[in-house]
Amino acid sequence: MRRAQRPLLALAAGALATLALWAAPSSAQTWPQRPVKFIVPLGPGAGVDIGSRLFADRLSARWGQPVVIENKPGGDGVVAIGSFATARDDHVLLMSPTSSFTAHPFLHENLPYKASDLQPIFRVSNTVVSIGVPASTNIKSLDELFALVRAQPGKLNWAGVTGALDFLFEGYLKGAGLDMVKVPYRNPVEAANDLAEGRVQVYEAAYAIVRPQVQAGKIRLLAVTNTVRTPAEPNLPTVKEAGYPGLTIDGLVGLFGPAGMPLALRERIAADMRAVAADPIIADRLTATGQILNIGGPAEFEKSIDEQRAAVAKMAKTLGVAAKQ
Repeated sequence: MRRAQRPLLALAAGALATLALWAAPSSAQTWPQRPVKFIVPLGPGAGVDIGSRLFADRLSARWGQPVVIENKPGGDGVVAIGSFATARDDHVLLMSPTSSFTAHPFLHENLPYKASDLQPIFRVSNTVVSIGVPASTNIKSLDELFALVRAQPGKLNWAGVTGALDFLFEGYLKGAGLDMVKVPYRNPVEAANDLAEGRVQVYEAAYAIVRPQVQAGKIRLLAVTNTVRTPAEPNLPTVKEAGYPGLTIDGLVGLFGPAGMPLALRERIAADMRAVAADPIIADRLTATGQILNIGGPAEFEKSIDEQRAAVAKMAKTLGVAAKQ
C-alpha cells in the first residue's frame, strides 16, 4: 500500500509545485515595490526634464509609488549614465536622449558603463534638432550657407558642445569637403548666445536651446535634422527636404532599465507609458518644449538606437576616429 502511495504523493507534490509556480506573481506584476527614480542627464527646465516630469506625475498615480526625478547634467552625459549603470537597481531608471551616449565609444576612454547596461524600455519622443545661423547674416538656406563655406574655406566657425550631434555634423563637413573651424563649448546656452551675436556662424542644437534667440529675431533657423517637420515650426524644412539627407538625425529620447531587467517588466512599463502618452496634453506639452511625441516599445526603441549608432560609426570612419573601447 505504501509503495502504491509514493507515486501518487510524488505526483501530487509536483502538481502543487506547478500550481504554486503559476500562482506566484512575476516581477513584472509586483513592480514597483518602492519609489522609482528617473535619472536625467540634463538640467531642470530642459525639454527632456519637462517630459520626464510629465510622465513621472502620471506614472506615480498608476503605480501607487512616487516617481522622482534626479537631474545629473554635465560631463557629456557620462556622470548621469554612470550613476544609473552602477546603481544596478530596477527602481532606478534613465530618461535620456540617445545622442548623450551613442558617440561615447569614439569620444571617451574608460567609460563607467557598457552598452548592455542600458536596456531600452520606451521611446518617448524625438527632440527637434535645428541648424541655425545669425539673423544678422543674409544666409537663408543650407545651400547659401554651404556655398559661403566653400567660398571662404577655414574662415567660418561652427559651435560644438560634444555628443552625437557634433560628431555627425563634423563628419558631414569632412565628407562634403567643407572647411569650417569648430569652436567648442561646454554650455549649449553660451553657444546659442554667441551664434545670436555672430561670433560663430552656425550651430546645430536642440530647438529648445535656440528658441528664445529665434523668437527675439537674433537667430534664423535653416532646417531641422529630424525625419519629419516640427509642429512648432511647420514651415521649416527638414535637411532631407533641403537637399542634405546626410545631416538627418532624430534626437531620440526614451527610458532605459538596467542590465538584466526582464523583457516582460520592460514591456509592462512600456504599456503603462503608452497609456500615459495617449493623453493629448502630453503631446501638446512636448511640442511646446521642442519635442515630437514618437512612442515605441522596447524593440522599436532598440531598433532606432541601433540605427543611430550605425550612423555615428559611419561618421567615425569618415573622420578616421576609432572606438576608444
